[in-house]
Parts: sequence; C-alpha cells; structure tokens
Amino acid sequence: MKEQEAVSTKNARSVSLKVGVVGIGWAGQQHLEAYSRISGVEIVAAAGMEEELMAAMKEQYGIPHTFAHWEDMIELDGLDAISVAVPTFLHAPIAIAALEKGIHVLSEKPIARNGVEGQAMVDAARKAGRVLEVAFNHRRRGDIQALKSVIDQGELGRPYYAKAAWLRRRGIPTLGSWFTNPELAGGGPLADIGVHVLDYALHLLGEPKVLAVSASTHAELGPRGLGGMVGYKASSTSNKFEVEDFSSAFLRLDGGATLVIEAGWASYRNPEDEISFLVYGTDGGAELKVTGNGGLEKNQLHVFKDNGVDNADYVPVIGSNGMHQQVVEDFVAAVRGGEAEWARHDGSLALNRALVIDACYRSALEGREVLL
Repeated sequence: MKEQEAVSTKNARSVSLKVGVVGIGWAGQQHLEAYSRISGVEIVAAAGMEEELMAAMKEQYGIPHTFAHWEDMIELDGLDAISVAVPTFLHAPIAIAALEKGIHVLSEKPIARNGVEGQAMVDAARKAGRVLEVAFNHRRRGDIQALKSVIDQGELGRPYYAKAAWLRRRGIPTLGSWFTNPELAGGGPLADIGVHVLDYALHLLGEPKVLAVSASTHAELGPRGLGGMVGYKASSTSNKFEVEDFSSAFLRLDGGATLVIEAGWASYRNPEDEISFLVYGTDGGAELKVTGNGGLEKNQLHVFKDNGVDNADYVPVIGSNGMHQQVVEDFVAAVRGGEAEWARHDGSLALNRALVIDACYRSALEGREVLL
C-alpha cells in the first residue's frame, strides 16, 4: 500500500502533466491558453462538437488527440487531469466519470445544477482520492485580492454588513440558449454570475457559515425577448426563457453579520456592467466598484477610515488580475502537490456555494426564509 502511495505521489509531481479539455467555447479556450503557459504541462487531448473550431484549436496548441465526444477522451491512456468547460448539466456526469478513472478535474462554475449533483461530485473525488476544483476566477481579480488583504489585516475591524452585486443592462448570455433552460443551466443569473458574487463575497468576509437566506427572483424582461446580449438573438427552435433575469438575497451569517447579494442579467439601469462589493466594519469600511462592458476594465476601490479627528480614507494599490490563468495554475499546483494536497481540494467549497444557491431558489419559490 505504501509503495502504491509513493508511486502515486511521485507521478503527481512528475515533470510532465498530461491534460485534456472538454468544451472549446470561450471558457475552454481560457483553460487551453492557461495550460499552454505552464511549464511541464502537455495538452494531449480536447473534446468538442465544433469541427472547424476544433481544427483551429488543434493547430494552435498542437493537440495530438481530439474527440467529438468526452466519453472517448477520458479513455485516453496517460491522461492525468481534465478541465470541464461545457454547459452546467454536463458537469456532474463528466467529472464523476473522470474521477472514477483516477483523473483530476477542474470544472467551470457552478459546480453543478444543484447541491445534490455537487455532493455526488465531491463524493466521487473523495472516493477516488483525486482533486476536484471549480473555477472561481473572480476571486483572483487584482482588486478583490487587494481588498482581501485590507480586511485580513484588520483594517476594517469586524465586518458586520456587506452588499455584493453583478448587474447587467442587456446581459442574458444568449436568449433561447441553454442558459435560459433551468434543466440545463440550473437557474438564471443567480446560478450563472451570482455564484461568482457569492464566492468572492464569502471569500472576502473570511468564509463565514451562511445560516439562513431570504431571496426573491424576477423574470420581467427575458420572457418578452428583451435583455439579450447585443448581437445574440433567439432562434425559432431555441429554448424558452424559463429562468429569472434578476435576483436578490439576504443572507444571515454566523457571528451576526449580514450579506446582501444581487445578480441580474437584464434590468433598466446604467448601460455598463457592474461588479461591486460594499462592506461596513467596526473600524472602517470599503467599497469596490468595477464597471465596463465585456472586460469590466474600470475599477475603483476605496477604504474608509478615520484617525479619531478626521477622515483617513485611502485607495489601496491594485495588482494585476489572475483570473483563469491563476485558477489553472492553482489547480496544477494542487495536482502536483501529492495526496496530502489532493485531500484539501475535494470540491467542498464549491459545494457549499451550490447549497446556498439552492436555498436561495427555494426561498424565492416558497416566499420565506430558508435555514441551512
């Protein structure tokens, strides 16, 4: 047994790590580019249905094995790890099948359509003794990391109220696509971009336990064919709009703090997308606002303090964005860390997010506060 463990750890730390990517849309391309920049990582496979795009990716990254179906890809000998960058309803079946074959998995967010599927993925990772990570790239933003440092250093004292949001004017990913079908996506903006908001908010606040949620959802524009991203139109054979287009939730946190989150694909507001975080603490406060269309390139971060006599506000230095590159680098580091490190990366944090989102949808449906 010890010999097998030694071999397994040695393989995890070997110079060459053979990886594959399932899904070659925008997210999958981020993973491919990130892997290509890491020394000792070899992209040996990719799976996707888009023939022309696959041919282009094969040439760009020198991928020796390409497949139309993910089931064929995970049968490839020597595959150490994969990224899963496909619609949400496929996350669980692909991840579980790969984990059962001893392959480490990095999945796009959310972990799955719901907590039940997410729990099955975590159980598979634990049983296989392999890494399961989920790509929460926004916590790797330079501004989020700068604010995290401020809070961790005690500059704000004890945070007791926070509000976080990601709001769009016309931001339904594609009217009529899988995003608007709850059976495929698991939900609307709360499940799509709201899970990012929940993740970076709880990350900033030090991972407090969510005790209860009270949420509401609205579908006012999407069902009327409004609010779609510019240049993207529904087709006659598209999915109906059966999810929300705006959501809000009030979360009671362990320790007495409260968190309000908002996630909206479409509403009559400022045309620019906005990501934000506001926090009040016993010794200070802070506000982050990031605006722009697509790139969200304009950010403002302010810390509010006083020196006992006057205001002592300041603007922290913001570093560069890690985003998907850092997500993939952290995943590779976990895989290379050996079995002791693998046990620390079993997807449980992402499962926690899914359970909170589930509670929010249940609260909105039943019109009451839901305890976790």
